[in-house]
Parts: sequence; C-alpha cells; structure tokens
Amino acid sequence: MPTPSLAALPIRRLTLRDLSACADLSEDRGWPREEHKWGLLLTAGKGYGIDDPAGGLVAVCAVTEYGSWERTDLGAIGMVLVAERHARRGVGRRLMRHVVSAMGATPLTLHATPYGRPLYEELGFKVTGRAEMLTGHFLPGRTESGVATRAAIAEDLPSILRLDEEVFGADRTPLIARLPAFTDQLRVAEDSGRIIGYAAAWPNEDTHVVGPLIARDTKTAKALIASLAAHTDRPLRTDIDVRHEELLAWAKARGLASVAFNDVMTYGIPDLPGDWTRRFAPLTVAAG
Repeated sequence: MPTPSLAALPIRRLTLRDLSACADLSEDRGWPREEHKWGLLLTAGKGYGIDDPAGGLVAVCAVTEYGSWERTDLGAIGMVLVAERHARRGVGRRLMRHVVSAMGATPLTLHATPYGRPLYEELGFKVTGRAEMLTGHFLPGRTESGVATRAAIAEDLPSILRLDEEVFGADRTPLIARLPAFTDQLRVAEDSGRIIGYAAAWPNEDTHVVGPLIARDTKTAKALIASLAAHTDRPLRTDIDVRHEELLAWAKARGLASVAFNDVMTYGIPDLPGDWTRRFAPLTVAAG
C-alpha cells in the first residue's frame, strides 16, 4: 500500500496518551522533552497533531483557551513542532491554518522564535511585544525590604484568581487552579493582608521555571523571585517582558543570563488585554 502524502494525513485532537510522542517530537527538534509541561498543556488546553504512518507524530501544537464557559476571550498557541524528517514541506503552515480556522473569531497570541516568525506573519500575526529568556543560579543579596512574601495556602486561590484575571485580562481559572499540583512552589506577596502579587516555580528538566509572575510593581516582583530562589538549589529560568527593564537588569545582576528572545505576536487584536505593567512573566511561553 502506498504511503499517503503529508497533505492527506488527517489532523486530530491529541490526548494524554500522546504525551510521550509529543515529548519525542520535542527531542527530535533539539528541545528538552518537557513531559511535565506537556502534561499540563494537554489537560488544561487542547493539543492538535498529525500522525506519522511510520510511527510517532509528524507535527503538533497546543492551544490554551481563556475566558468564560460561554465565550473564549483569548487563545494562546504554543509548542508548534514539525519532525525534522518532514520539515520545510508545508506541514507547520497547514497545522497552523487548521488551528486558526478552528478558533474562529477568537483573538490569538503566541511567542515566536526568529525561525517561526515568518510563518506566523504570513498567517496574519503581528508583533506586539518581546520577551527575554533568562537562566542561571540566582545569587542572594539584600532582601527587598517592605514586601512580605509567604507560601500560598488553599484559601488564597480565590484572591489569586481575581488578581490574575484583572492583570491578564481574561479568566484563566482552568490553568491557574492547576498550579498547586503543577508547581513545586506557589508564593504570594501581601500588603496589609491583601495579596498584591503571586509567583510560581515549576520543574523543567534541571531548572525551576519562574512563572506566572504577577506583581503590583517591580519591587514586589523582585521579592517574589528572591523568595522562590531561596527555596530551591536549581538554576532558575524565566521569560520577562522586555519593557520591565529594571527587573531584567536586577535579575542579570543576581546571576541570571540572557539566552534568547521571543517575539510576542497577536492575531485579531492590536495588543494583549490586561495590564502589562503588572504582568512580568508568563507561566510558560507555550500558554501565554
């Protein structure tokens, strides 16, 4: 029986049963396997993929939707991967067109590498921002005075959800409610008993990724990062909005080094909703 052409292979929804195949594809493209992150994306969001008749997956991507039960206000696209053996044959373009069509009138966002940006621009995405990836062992220093931080407790979740929706600009309950189980640390900053910021650190290979990072101001963001670093021996990794120049300079002075830049792109909206001044880092660039 002849092997079907790539254009004839169906696109289907992925499930948790596809987690290992997604991780295999990440590894095929030189990325970390990131099985922990894939598990979150496939449960809190939707995965799309194309099966390879020879085994494994030809291509994958993940979409995380935010909003109410009645209406999706924003969709974040991430982990767009095509197997090396099938690269540069239009598979990624076909998968992305399918996802954009499936999302209908829902505004979309994604973080693009320099390699992927031309494809997304061809599909109508516009660059609206930039994020800088930092990684390294955090060097402790002077405590950020005046900002109280502590480990989050179950009773904090409603306040965290309210603050997150206010700052992010859309309801992320299905994602944020999973943070206590997904992360190794979830910490909050307080002022007079009111939560003014929160941050998480979750395991990815040999690092702890800092994100989300939501804070009233830069001083609070610094305190949250320092409090997370104080409770881990792993190097940290995070993706900070480049407009937060003070936080970036501080993090670099504390031992984190710049390793990459990604363009923040949107489709169907001129810019992301919410308050960027209090949104310092995403949970992961794959989910916005």
